Amino acid sequence: MAPTSPIDLETLRTRLLSGDRAALARAITLAESKRADHRALARDLIDAVLPETGRAIRVGITGVPGVGKSTTIDALGSNLTASGHKVAVLAVDPSSSRTGGSILGDKTRMARLAHDPAAFIRPSPSSGTLGGVAAKTRETMLLCEAAGFDVILVETVGVGQSETAVADLTDFFLVLMLPGAGDELQGIKKGILELADMIAVNKADDGEAERRANAAAGEYRAALHILTPASATWTPPVVTISGFHNLRLDALWERIVDHRGKLTATGEIARKRREQDVKWMWALVHERLHQRLVGSPEVRRQTAEAEAGVARGESSPAAGAAAIAELIGL
Repeated sequence: MAPTSPIDLETLRTRLLSGDRAALARAITLAESKRADHRALARDLIDAVLPETGRAIRVGITGVPGVGKSTTIDALGSNLTASGHKVAVLAVDPSSSRTGGSILGDKTRMARLAHDPAAFIRPSPSSGTLGGVAAKTRETMLLCEAAGFDVILVETVGVGQSETAVADLTDFFLVLMLPGAGDELQGIKKGILELADMIAVNKADDGEAERRANAAAGEYRAALHILTPASATWTPPVVTISGFHNLRLDALWERIVDHRGKLTATGEIARKRREQDVKWMWALVHERLHQRLVGSPEVRRQTAEAEAGVARGESSPAAGAAAIAELIGL
């Protein structure tokens, strides 16, 4: 629920920068609020703390449902906090069609991190946004960085047509795969492989499972071999892990740190983030246009009339679009 008491922005900023978890939660609630005054406060707060952001390693993690994303993140995050890191997990849930709220409950699927004082988990409903990335995930990421979290893990709903949205949020894009490539390899979209900075075949537990995982890894390496890497500095590796048994996750993290070091040295991380900021700007423009459409009862009424006219065949889609655009001054 959105906060209702008066908000002292300077006090909230000070508490946030000190690492106050309650202040962080309240700041994120402001950013996610649909109220115009809350959104304005969130923008002012983010501008105020922006100099204290940008130092974290941002990792996007995706994979088909059932691949073990949450289990892997729970184990990886626990390893990182044990070694002194502060880890924020932004877990984007599918939204309930009835309430718009999160329905998966990531805190119940990350039992260790949920009780770890050096970790912060924020389930966030995707609300139908493209690729399952919540509209406010970018703002949430910056607020977590301002609060001192130096590792940001963004877990997405699953592999979909718009996982570019995940890559546009993060520095490193990790794709989890299941063992037993074969037919499954045929179903992998080329675009996902082109985006991946690493492929990790999960559930490589032992015995037959490990054999199948190694076979799958070989298939994925062959698939990556025919693609041109996004960076001349980095060739995406394929590794095998077990999130459940916490096997080879330390080595996986070492690869992520290696990627960070190499691409920071060449300036590619800084360049990528600048490009992401421009895309973020346009996403906010689109959001504001959408708010213009849904924010006024009169505009909603006229939009519904335009929709009905197109549905009845009384006007063309182009004419309906022109009518709606005119409502918001386009």
